[in-house]
Amino acid sequence: MEVLAEYLAHIDNPNHRDRTEEVLAWVATNFPNLKPQIKWNTPMFTDHDTFIIGFSTAKHHLSVSPEEVGIAQFADDIAQAEYSATKGLFRIPWTDSVNYELLKKMIEFNILDKKDCSTFWRR
Repeated sequence: MEVLAEYLAHIDNPNHRDRTEEVLAWVATNFPNLKPQIKWNTPMFTDHDTFIIGFSTAKHHLSVSPEEVGIAQFADDIAQAEYSATKGLFRIPWTDSVNYELLKKMIEFNILDKKDCSTFWRR
């Protein structure tokens, strides 16, 4: 998690910083084989040098990006959790709880789906 410390330190709102740190720590703890990284000023986790999931902060939410395939695969779950989404990410409002079961399913899906992927992004 040291690699993510500088990113976290630059989040001005302490509540947003704590929530982001909590989510990133949860991923690191539950998926210890994933490598935490900062790319394009964004915290993300990779597996064998391929993107698995990324996060970014905004004024009103924490964005979660499992790539377009992940959003499409879990569109119903995202809607059921009442998170808004685009084709590449979904948003967890700072005032809402984190649906860790949804994150777990997305990460597990990407790890399995990209096990033979030799590129950073899906092609």
